[in-house]
Amino acid sequence: MAEKTNQRVKYRNGKIFTADENHSFVDTMIVENGRIVWTGKEENAKDCGYEENDRTVDLAGACVLPGFVDAHMHPVMLADFSKKISALPPKVHSIEELIQEITHVRERQKPGQWIEGWGYDEGKFAEKRSVNRYDLDRGCSDSPVSIIRTCGHIRCVNSMALRLAGIDRNTPDPEGGEIERDENGEPTGVLKENARNLILPFMPEEKEEDKIENLVALGNLLTSQGIVAVCDMGNLDDSDNEPLFQEAARRGFAQKVGIYYMWDYFMGNQTFDIPKEKMDRSRQIFAAGLKLIGDGSVSGRTAWMSRPYVGSCEEYGISVCTDEQMETAFSFCKEHKCQLSMHAMGGQAISRVVERAYREDNWMEDDTPYVRVEHITDPSDDSIRKAAEKGIAFVTQPIFMYAEIESYLKNLGEEWMKTCYPVQKMLDAGVKLCFSTDAPATSWAVPSDPFPCIKGAVTRKAYDGTDCGQAEAIDIRTAVCLYTREAAKAAGFGVLGMIKKGYEADFIVLDKDIFEIPPEEIDKVKVKATYIGGNCVYRR
Repeated sequence: MAEKTNQRVKYRNGKIFTADENHSFVDTMIVENGRIVWTGKEENAKDCGYEENDRTVDLAGACVLPGFVDAHMHPVMLADFSKKISALPPKVHSIEELIQEITHVRERQKPGQWIEGWGYDEGKFAEKRSVNRYDLDRGCSDSPVSIIRTCGHIRCVNSMALRLAGIDRNTPDPEGGEIERDENGEPTGVLKENARNLILPFMPEEKEEDKIENLVALGNLLTSQGIVAVCDMGNLDDSDNEPLFQEAARRGFAQKVGIYYMWDYFMGNQTFDIPKEKMDRSRQIFAAGLKLIGDGSVSGRTAWMSRPYVGSCEEYGISVCTDEQMETAFSFCKEHKCQLSMHAMGGQAISRVVERAYREDNWMEDDTPYVRVEHITDPSDDSIRKAAEKGIAFVTQPIFMYAEIESYLKNLGEEWMKTCYPVQKMLDAGVKLCFSTDAPATSWAVPSDPFPCIKGAVTRKAYDGTDCGQAEAIDIRTAVCLYTREAAKAAGFGVLGMIKKGYEADFIVLDKDIFEIPPEEIDKVKVKATYIGGNCVYRR
């Protein structure tokens, strides 16, 4: 229940981390009309005109942070997935358990109705292999089945789904995609990158009303996690999420949202446009720009790397984006003065987009980065240098290696793995860097939770204790800033991400002092209260 007030309120007796480099900690802040109007020591509060009859909230020594900004996630997908089979622990630990879940769903519905799931990760299956069509057939053979891999770049379907889509041994691989085949040339049901889209025309569309209700429910989860703003990084189809968010906001969805349109699905649409008024970043829901997919995922061995994956001399991953897609996206964004985002995990994919962006000057009309590159698993020194020089933002996810360590070890090996996501190295070089989760595209039961992500960056260890390269560990203050101040900058959220005069009063109260507890306990921290625009939108 939102606690709304426009009254001037003094929050006192707290350990308030401002994320302002000039004044990192204060004990008091004053909020009026949804904005921070003053921060400092309580004895100086009268200097800003605070009067004794104004309202006061005693924080009782609690740790307060700016609200988290998840600069890269897929809220509509995450909300929709909540109604589908989760192929992740703690519910599913093996292919056999996934088969059982499929069987249970089939028992509750008629033959021919689609069965959908998400989140499978072969590294977490007891069998230590990918699911295939024959496994899914055992769960259900008289209804089409589709299970999305945790990364979102690979889909596994059963035999009936393959037949519906007309995919057989004679079907050619689409550009930027692969139909995985067995030793006899038969499709295994695993569809990688652009091949996963071959199924889409035959899948049922979620009802708009259901999508909106799911988004409202997701918003409540996000506020409980201290998340005050998100970037929606595009769908796997040509639908427009903006009307869904607008209606969800009317029903209580509180987060600010920057929406990106997946250029793959709009490039050929001559009527596609982003009107200037939709890009007004002062709106709760605004259009931020375009998104391109440059490669795949490390865990799926489809990220386009600069050296081959372990166990192969020729397997470098998949380059997904065509030159035409990239050039037309750059042209659109320059013309419309909007941001260009490109998914690039592997070194070759990162180099490709950085080299292209390096030739441009910043076309944005404010201080939002003109280009942002997503994930940044294995950047070269040259890519890091050029990004820092041109102000290209890097948006990375510590949760990937933290949650998917099994796949990283298998695909990259221990030594290479430790050099991935070189956070400290990028910061030292002056890159505009921030954190996010890419929820739901990671192997974590509650993928939008910020605290495991922060823990992974600070400890530089995976969830099972595996050393992920201590040279790239960062301190907790830096990690929080990358999830608040720097995320807001990279995504163009303006006056968000700091507790500072003139900024929006979006802040969170924690149940523990995240700066004092052992780093290994960061994922145990809970949010006691979340404020957006000075209004309490969540309280435990």
